[in-house]
Amino acid sequence: MGKMKAMPPVEEVDLTSVKYQPQKIAAPHLTGFSLKLFVWLMESPVLGPLIISALKNQNKMTQLLRYTLIPERPMYRPEFPPQEPEQGVVLVDEERDPIDRLHTAADALPKYDPSIRWSKESPPFLYWKIRDYAHAYRHNITTPSVVAEQLISAIKEWITMNSSMPMLIHFNPDNVRSQAEASTSRFVEGKPISILDGIFIAIKDDVDCYPFPSRSGTSWFDQVRKVDKDAMCVARLRKCGAILIGKANMHELGLGVTGNNPNHGTARNPHALDRYTGGSSSGPASIVASGLCPAAIGTDGGGSVRIPSSLCGIVGLKTTYGRTDMTGVVCDGGTVEVVSPLTASVEDAMLVYSAIAGSSPSDKISLRPSPLSLPTLSSSDNLNILQSVKLGKYSEWFHDVSNTEISTKCEDALQLLCSTFGSQIEEIVLPELEEMRTAHVVSIGSESLFPLNPYYLEGRRSDFTLDTRTSLALFGSFSASDYVACQRLRRRIMYYFMEAFKKVDIIVTPTTGMTAPKIPPTALKVGESDYDVSGYLMRFVQPGNLLGLPAISVPIGHDKDGLPIGLQLIGRPWAEASLLRAAFALEELSIKFRNKPSGIFFNLLTTS
Repeated sequence: MGKMKAMPPVEEVDLTSVKYQPQKIAAPHLTGFSLKLFVWLMESPVLGPLIISALKNQNKMTQLLRYTLIPERPMYRPEFPPQEPEQGVVLVDEERDPIDRLHTAADALPKYDPSIRWSKESPPFLYWKIRDYAHAYRHNITTPSVVAEQLISAIKEWITMNSSMPMLIHFNPDNVRSQAEASTSRFVEGKPISILDGIFIAIKDDVDCYPFPSRSGTSWFDQVRKVDKDAMCVARLRKCGAILIGKANMHELGLGVTGNNPNHGTARNPHALDRYTGGSSSGPASIVASGLCPAAIGTDGGGSVRIPSSLCGIVGLKTTYGRTDMTGVVCDGGTVEVVSPLTASVEDAMLVYSAIAGSSPSDKISLRPSPLSLPTLSSSDNLNILQSVKLGKYSEWFHDVSNTEISTKCEDALQLLCSTFGSQIEEIVLPELEEMRTAHVVSIGSESLFPLNPYYLEGRRSDFTLDTRTSLALFGSFSASDYVACQRLRRRIMYYFMEAFKKVDIIVTPTTGMTAPKIPPTALKVGESDYDVSGYLMRFVQPGNLLGLPAISVPIGHDKDGLPIGLQLIGRPWAEASLLRAAFALEELSIKFRNKPSGIFFNLLTTS
């Protein structure tokens, strides 16, 4: 360490000489007493800096941030070059009412066939979709109030039997009933608001949903941050008639990707109750995967929507940075996080996305987003567009997984897409992925610490969970120059990805480098710190956050243990429509390889 290194200007990097470095994180796996001891040592004024310095040296962070000359100018938030218009889309004016946008989105979907969806046999899809609920309400099969009672009974049953595994932190049955009664009345009068009227949606605990507090998974954050109205995305859903069932569990403050939460209990994976859901949007993923709701709202700063979606076998859409107004979201103000949907299907993701999307006034000025658009999946041109899609695959990165079963099944899904629709796979190279990991950690860490630092330093340190304190101790060691160095790296890595997008339309990877990890029993009471697991879970998601690119996780099958595997599609800036089109095709092809959850599953509609 200490030997000066100079990076060449990014334009001069020879891609043919790039060698992929398998991503390994050097850090101990800690839980129980060992985690308590480690946190005490890290927070020690004498030993703490030495331990943190050793960890950063082992992971080559110090050399990169302190002894490397990076010639590029800093990029303090994603900067996107102008993009070519997408093919086969319908433009949706952001200024239009979200109800009108929903009508446009519904018209862009393939024709709904009730004779298939409501046959006497089980529906052909694993989950009831939003349009299934909408059809049931409009044809007197059931009502929002009836479904609400089934939902309330299911949640109460789950809480009674599994009180230590809560999917929801805040839940008020009377509030749900009141919303459902209002929705039912609208259907009786023949005046439903939109296709989302009467649709049950859960909201992650770091997104404001009045009258519930936003604790962000902590035991105390509502004491210092009051909620007096809905977040912008929630207000848009409420205006469309959605029934908001409460605040979903999450990894404390979003500073973890397993979903572990000693404060409220750890949500469990519906496919295996001894496994993590992934995080930090653990509750939203568990709720959707268990069949309680067709959609939930989460936040994604380091894969926090896509990781749990992949591990729980559902769809997770991470939108372009700045595509959706973050007003009323706890993590508003950072440069890597967005609010996005977790859903039972791709078409549900498209519907919820069309309702909540819309940039803030300041982002419209600074980011200059491309027009909001949706894929015309109902068009006869849809197949021709899929035929022309080029999928970029960096094979060495693609195969850097804990079990080759993951990458093999993802490859099989891609090959099926290509053989069915004529899409093409192109080999690409993406340099400096290890540097990207460091740039992301420093960026999200510094931006997360800033609003928490006053509480951390002024007597509330013990109110945080142990793994959060481990993260905050590390984040506090980053300097201003470290942060600037990472923003220089952000510009370099953005260049590499934009160059790749000149050759391909979508970059493909597994969503995670491992399937759902087991929960150590000792982790439930005091938490867990396992950076090796975190590294595998975050292996492929960081470009979406550091670079602000849109990405979607699509379930494509299971491993030998029956645990879901997700395939990730990363798109050009503002190209959500292209991602939704390809994801919809992948989902249709992969249904036959998927199974319903074996640990917990609720059917809130009936075909009788």
